Amino acid sequence: MNADPARTQFTARRVFLMACMLLAAVTLVGRAVTLQVLDKEFLLSQGQARHLRVVDLPAHRGMIRDRNGEPLAVSTPVESVWVNPQVLGSEQDRIPELARKLSLKPAGVIRALASRADREFIYIKRHVSPDLAEQVMAMEIPGVYLQREYRRYYPDGEVAAHLVGFTDIDDAGQEGLELAYQDWLQGEPGAKRVIMDRQRHIVEDVESISRPRIGKDLRLSIDRRIQYLAYRELKAAMKTHKAKAASAVVLDVQSGEIIAMVNQPSFNPNNRKQLRRSDMRNRAVTDVFEPGSTMKPFIVAAGLESGRYRPDTPVSTSPGWYRVGVNTVRDVHDYGQLDVTGVIRKSSNVGISKIALSLTQESIWELLSELGFGAQTFSGFPGEASGLLPHYSGWNAIETATMSFGYGLSATPLQLAQAYAVIASGGIKRSISFLHDKRSAEERRIMPARVAEQVRDMLEAAAGVDGTAPQAAVAGYRVAGKTGTVRKSVAGGYSDDRYRAVFAGMVPASNPRLVMVVVVDEPSAGQYYGGQVAAPVFSKVMAGTLRLMAIPPDGLPLIQTRGASGEDSA
Repeated sequence: MNADPARTQFTARRVFLMACMLLAAVTLVGRAVTLQVLDKEFLLSQGQARHLRVVDLPAHRGMIRDRNGEPLAVSTPVESVWVNPQVLGSEQDRIPELARKLSLKPAGVIRALASRADREFIYIKRHVSPDLAEQVMAMEIPGVYLQREYRRYYPDGEVAAHLVGFTDIDDAGQEGLELAYQDWLQGEPGAKRVIMDRQRHIVEDVESISRPRIGKDLRLSIDRRIQYLAYRELKAAMKTHKAKAASAVVLDVQSGEIIAMVNQPSFNPNNRKQLRRSDMRNRAVTDVFEPGSTMKPFIVAAGLESGRYRPDTPVSTSPGWYRVGVNTVRDVHDYGQLDVTGVIRKSSNVGISKIALSLTQESIWELLSELGFGAQTFSGFPGEASGLLPHYSGWNAIETATMSFGYGLSATPLQLAQAYAVIASGGIKRSISFLHDKRSAEERRIMPARVAEQVRDMLEAAAGVDGTAPQAAVAGYRVAGKTGTVRKSVAGGYSDDRYRAVFAGMVPASNPRLVMVVVVDEPSAGQYYGGQVAAPVFSKVMAGTLRLMAIPPDGLPLIQTRGASGEDSA
């Protein structure tokens, strides 16, 4: 019996179909084995290369605070816009739109992307505002992403700019205490492994590689209230007297801590687009000047310590000039017969020259050196100048004389403040610090307490109604201080119309707690004496500072004492 052809054909088709299905199943199983077993490592690495990424976990920089915990520098989170040129390349027509949104020139962005087309990560604009970042992402341009970073912000702006300094766009210290304490302030970024989709969005956190370490906070000795007060008064004085520049330093006598330090002109660290390099210098630490008559108290201290002089020892200054070799030392007036206290009170160049020339040059040099002249204060501030104190072996008679009233050596305002703090503290020199520390400062005795007290009494006379600085007076407090009116050096000698006005003083004079030095460079509005230009700044700043620090008065209420000219011989 012959088989049915149709049935035979159906059977053959069924067998063929089953064979195909079986072959397909075997192929799939084989492929699965290949992918899951044989090629597992290769494919896994390829998948990870495309989707598994290690991303940084940013760590913000430590805060800088004042002595009372108020912020002087903080890091705030911001977004930065970056692109992947390999993805953005397919959206070339949208690059101008993106550039305009970010206030960039389209041609510049296109050139930058073209020159680095082989990269996967390029910043296009960093530290944008949250609103702008949101607007950029709303554009939904492929290859455009955001990255979280931190931007440094300075709440007090230019008030503390020279002191605190600033960071660069990568949050690394560039100037001031931001630079000095970079290692302390800087955080350490962490890292984690994540899975990202093709749009660079994190789909899943895989593992934590390292945790971010936040930077440590820095607490300064600065009181931002006093800092602002000093800034305001110094800026006002510079404007009133049309000066070229100015600096001021306030020291705590008991601890050696810097309570305030300001300079003019200043700058805004939050907006440095038009910043001039000259405005960035912390002149109180980096710039040196000849201190003029503010050096006279130290020469007197050397004389008292020698035993040859007492406060009431007579010194003749007639006829108002004194020949030293072929040179002549002059006073503003003929003061006649003065005692040593009178030499300081009237700021007599003739009197102080005679005292200096009667002492050994070595004894003068040793005292000035011990006070810190010619050496850094080791405050830790970047770029601190050491000033100049020539060795006594090279002095001749006229150099000894001129050095006694502050010419022929140089110092920074901070050095001068430290030296006056020695007199204020009863002869003890304390280390200078920008940090608020409850521990006692390093200290050592420089001069006998008796000598320091006698000089302090002379300085109180100099700041009185018969001295050169009556305008340094503070209502209710006894003030001790010394003026300086310094001719600026020029090619071939000293200028006849360019001066620095200086005042260095301490309050309360009965038991000094604060020392302040004010330097005003080239006042040009008519007045230029230290007693006229610098002393009033001291008065106004100290009046507010004594109140803020709740330091009790030690004197009578202020009577009219502001009529004197503040003339100074040097």
